[in-house]
Amino acid sequence: MIEVLVVEDHAVVRSGLVTLLSQEMGIRVTGQAADGPSALTEAERLRPGVALLDIDLPVMDGIALASALTERVPDCRTLMLTALDRPGHLDRALAAGVSGYLLKSATLTETADAIRRVAAGGRLVDPRMRDRGATELTPLTDREAEVLRLAATGAHAREIAAEVFLSVGTVRNRLSSAIGKLHARTLVDAVRIAEHHGWL
Repeated sequence: MIEVLVVEDHAVVRSGLVTLLSQEMGIRVTGQAADGPSALTEAERLRPGVALLDIDLPVMDGIALASALTERVPDCRTLMLTALDRPGHLDRALAAGVSGYLLKSATLTETADAIRRVAAGGRLVDPRMRDRGATELTPLTDREAEVLRLAATGAHAREIAAEVFLSVGTVRNRLSSAIGKLHARTLVDAVRIAEHHGWL
């Protein structure tokens, strides 16, 4: 029996997934959560075989959650089920150690099969993602993306500097560099462009 943790912030979608997956042979939903920190707590308590994660979660996004699960609950395999179909999101998810990436347009049968495949040690990427051709490479360095990601939360340069242990001047330089590389007019524009491509 594959024990599954369902992590989805929309209650209707989450309850629908729980109900439908519970009817699948060999799959048992043992837990559910609406945000990253709650999911991590549940995963550490329940030790599921597979965590089915949305990317767009409050507090801690699904990619950060997948990375934390890999470290803290290493026997739990992670499968993304998301509406985010940008190559940048896929690249970040794979780098975080996810075992599978499935779009929400997948059928119940495809989702259940993906859970079984991931639980058995396999990996998969939704064919609709593979068909998109070459991955869009980010022009941002990891450090530029980090400060831009923090700026996207509304944090000011001084707050970002305290968070990443850098000087305010260094943070401003990195933000300016990111804006230039993305050919953006403003910081808000840079965040919008980077998020659109899945680079944050």
